[in-house]
Amino acid sequence: MHHFAYRDGVLHAEGVSLARIAEEVGTPTYVYSTATALRHYRVFRDAFLPTKPAIFYAMKAGGNLSILRTLGNEGAGADVVSEGEVRKALAAGIPPERIVFSGVGKSEEELTFAVAQAVHQINVETPHELGVIDRVARTLGRRQDIVFRVNPAIGAGGHAKITTGSEDNKFGVSMSEISGLYAQAETLKGVRALGLACHIGSQIHELGELEEAFQRLATLVRALRADGRIVTRLDLGGGLGIHYEDDLATVDKPDRVKAYADMVLRVTRGLDVEIAFEPGRLIIGNAGVLLSRVVTHNPRPQKDIVVIDAGMNDLIRPAMYDSFHALRPVKEPMAGTPYAAVDVVGPICESSDTFASDRPMPALAVGDLVAFMTAGAYGASMSSNYNQRRLVAEVLVDGDRYAVIRPRQTWDELIGQDRMAPWLTNA
Repeated sequence: MHHFAYRDGVLHAEGVSLARIAEEVGTPTYVYSTATALRHYRVFRDAFLPTKPAIFYAMKAGGNLSILRTLGNEGAGADVVSEGEVRKALAAGIPPERIVFSGVGKSEEELTFAVAQAVHQINVETPHELGVIDRVARTLGRRQDIVFRVNPAIGAGGHAKITTGSEDNKFGVSMSEISGLYAQAETLKGVRALGLACHIGSQIHELGELEEAFQRLATLVRALRADGRIVTRLDLGGGLGIHYEDDLATVDKPDRVKAYADMVLRVTRGLDVEIAFEPGRLIIGNAGVLLSRVVTHNPRPQKDIVVIDAGMNDLIRPAMYDSFHALRPVKEPMAGTPYAAVDVVGPICESSDTFASDRPMPALAVGDLVAFMTAGAYGASMSSNYNQRRLVAEVLVDGDRYAVIRPRQTWDELIGQDRMAPWLTNA
């Protein structure tokens, strides 16, 4: 369930009209529903009761400070993949003991910062990284908790670009390496090896591949313990998909969420390990929409092309992943309104700046507002200044109130990012 619905003929986010937000904040603008984000977090968490796994929100899906604070206040930690994300999680009030540092290319500078903050764990993804963490930790006089991210040779996901667990992907260490690396780690003074992690991809809707991956990890846990290794943590990543096509979140299909939780608890039964998850899209995806306005039409003999003010720099998923987003007019169509197939495109100088092709829509006039649904994950977080367009605004709604949680970038801020070479200043 998300909290975007028509009221009195206008699409609302909880108790706030999207037309009002467009008028007062402008477009394009991302709008998030607090109630939706919290509901999705709670549904996922409660599916595992009476056990209480650790949940580290994957902030790459959406890392605004207000989103992080909202989820952090609910008990969530943060799964981070850069020093910037570590710093932002800390700034949002998430304590270091609730931060997991993932990612295949962590620099020594980033690792130094993370170890200095005493983050909960670092997910080791390469043999070289293990040595760097050990050296950094010893230099700082610390001993860093780590787990090894295992590549279980099972790739899954809704697109080749979000599949992360097959043998030829860049993520994690192979299962054949784990025994030796674990043994090596136990000889090092700067690290404390405590377990395993895996993440085989995103947008996974069938549980079979996830279960197979988790079973391989469970087998590996038993093998490591048979060798005398200490294994107390099992980080099972994220990946459970959400539904874009029917505008419903996966968490509103309770049988699937419960089936996922039951599968995890069944596979890990008897292992006596701390279970952790790193969901991102599952929590924030359906909690956000991208609000945009029609700027012109470019009619063709066979169909109309509707041009809006949002571009692929604001929402790159359709161009990058061929992804689908439900598209709703902010003004509710009257019963019996005719629909016609149109293309909905942005203003970017790229043919790939196309959000929808042959999409049935009611007639849209210049100035009409539309909302891209299920845009909360990997929308604002992947936005850019391409074509020298300003970064969009972000708004958080809570009941009948809203706040701008990222102002629209100003022209001075955009231009001020550049520096003139000194030999050009007098030109």
